[in-house]
Amino acid sequence: MAVLNNIRKRGLFLIIVIALALFSFVLADLFRNSDALMSKSQNVVATINGKDITREDFMQKVELAQRQMGGAGTTTQAMNRVWDQELRQAVLETQFEKLGLSIETDEMRDLLRTSLATNPNFQNEAGLFDEAKLNEYIANLKATSEIAYAQWVDYENSIATNSLQQDYFNMVKAGMMGTVAEGELEYKLQNDKIDIKFVQLPYASIPDSTITVSKGDIQNYIKAHAAEFKVDETRDLRYVKFEEVASVADEDQIKADLEELLKGRVEYNETTKANDTVQGFGTATDNKAFINANSDIKFNDRFQFKSEISKAIVDSVYNLNVGDVYGPYKDAGFLKLTKLIATKNLPDSAQARHILIPFVGAASAAADVTQTEAQAKATADSLLSVLKTDITKFDTFVTDFSSDLGSVENGGRYEYFGYNRMVPEFRDFVFENNKGDLGVVKSNFGFHIIEVEGHKNTQKVVKLGTIARKIEASEATIDKVFADVSNFEIALENKDFETLANENSYAVRPVNGVKALDENIPGLNAQRQIVRWAFEEGTKVGDYKRFTVSNGFVVVQVTAKHKAGLMDVEQASVNVLPKLRKEKKAAQIRERISATTLQDLATAENTTVKTSMAINMKNPTISGAGSEPLVVGQAFALNEGQTSGLINGDKGVYMVEVTKKTPAVDLENYQGFSFQVEQQKANSVNSKLYEALKEASEIEDNRANTVQ
Repeated sequence: MAVLNNIRKRGLFLIIVIALALFSFVLADLFRNSDALMSKSQNVVATINGKDITREDFMQKVELAQRQMGGAGTTTQAMNRVWDQELRQAVLETQFEKLGLSIETDEMRDLLRTSLATNPNFQNEAGLFDEAKLNEYIANLKATSEIAYAQWVDYENSIATNSLQQDYFNMVKAGMMGTVAEGELEYKLQNDKIDIKFVQLPYASIPDSTITVSKGDIQNYIKAHAAEFKVDETRDLRYVKFEEVASVADEDQIKADLEELLKGRVEYNETTKANDTVQGFGTATDNKAFINANSDIKFNDRFQFKSEISKAIVDSVYNLNVGDVYGPYKDAGFLKLTKLIATKNLPDSAQARHILIPFVGAASAAADVTQTEAQAKATADSLLSVLKTDITKFDTFVTDFSSDLGSVENGGRYEYFGYNRMVPEFRDFVFENNKGDLGVVKSNFGFHIIEVEGHKNTQKVVKLGTIARKIEASEATIDKVFADVSNFEIALENKDFETLANENSYAVRPVNGVKALDENIPGLNAQRQIVRWAFEEGTKVGDYKRFTVSNGFVVVQVTAKHKAGLMDVEQASVNVLPKLRKEKKAAQIRERISATTLQDLATAENTTVKTSMAINMKNPTISGAGSEPLVVGQAFALNEGQTSGLINGDKGVYMVEVTKKTPAVDLENYQGFSFQVEQQKANSVNSKLYEALKEASEIEDNRANTVQ
């Protein structure tokens, strides 16, 4: 009872303790399941100046971008395109809202009128824009297709956004002014001139090998110039690739199979219950059937000029006897046998005119074509009969009957064209008949009434038949590759990646500086899967994983993880080392110099005094030394006849004496130069304004976490 009484007395205290325990349990669970705390971030691709871009909206636009790219780009490329568009729009919309810029209904109609003025769907009988047709079109979209209407709204929004951006940029440009003082300064920068004498002590005179730059020096430089060395979070990787490529044994087997095709053989025919003699490639009479049955590349039934044959085999096949076979030989990833099937003499170009009579279903037949194939053939034959007795009617028939708009204006004529330019039926008639011959041939475009008008450069042509077998890995080779990559992956549990690769003579490829949104891995092309894995929270330095890639596998290892911030010494050294070497060389040169005149300095350094004339500040170039802005700037600060101290330039240490100063002639009006300044400022708006606004914006980019 005493215990129960104590519990009753302390009931409130116990309730508080129990509540705190439950709260801590729930809180701990939330931290274990960070998605619960970060539910917003999982559905927000980015937050720009306080505005969220949702994952759903972003991915819909990515899908649309991919359709517009038509398979010409990867998913990552589409994402990057949409990201650039969304970022630009969000950054600029912040400015529009601050200024109260918007597109109202009347202005939107004007924009659509301008944009669609030449679209025949929205024109009346007079060819003028008809707003009623536009209204009808929009109403129809809204009533019949939610998706199509949404796309139309996106189109309107893009027009409005582009207009707002143009207005905003124009407003900023309108504020770009060139004052009279700025015009005068611009004039003087271009036209104030000085002549100088100088001594240059080049940095190149001191070998780089004598200059010591420590990691501490580089680190201090990075800290002092932090803005130049900001970097994103990155990963360093290395990988070994196991390619499923044909082995020597695979190639030998393909070659042996081809050689077997050259031989005739006897096979038992189950149907006839008798032995059949199967011809080899050299004696086969139906070359097309034989090639198509045995080749990875189908037979191309055409003649070739010598210049069209691959240089690698032309001398071997052009002068074969008909029926002879060359090969096996290797060409463009294939092993091949090539047979000379036929030869003849043909012109390399010909001229002809024709009348094309289409029929329903023919390629490129217009909607108003009503003749059947039989009717079109009858029309063509009828016209041919007339032309055989009166060729002068050809031009009239072209105008009245031909559907080939590409040649109608030229009387149906195609002036001298190459052998393989036309469809085979047209080509064969023109090149294999004589000048003046008339005839009708059918192609997939319709019936052609053709007159041969001339030939040029008749020469020997050959018809070649080629059996090609792709050189690719056999099943045995593929199985071996799979075994090799599996054994390598297993052995990595107990061995160092580099050591194991070297023991097996595998090439290790390092890849440094991979960013979270990168797609391509050098040597592997698009490998977003590898990048995603490398940036997963659970992937640690030293972890490795196998991935399937084109033609095989790779085993990838993470070798380093670099946080966002400043470059490390190794990364920055490429840019920093040359600068620090210059600084140290300049200090060495200064330490050894006591001369105060040009001649004394030249004598002490075993060099000469040089001259440069008519130097201006706009183009600070010294003859014989190149561009040296700092040196020229300090020279302009000297009086005529005055000698400078030592000046650290871009290419060396200088001492300068001004021998002549020629001030620009004063002008009554500097308006022209003020206008130059104004134009320079206005032109810079297009290239610099958006970048400046983006730099000043608050951008939280979550693409690496929300988009796969």
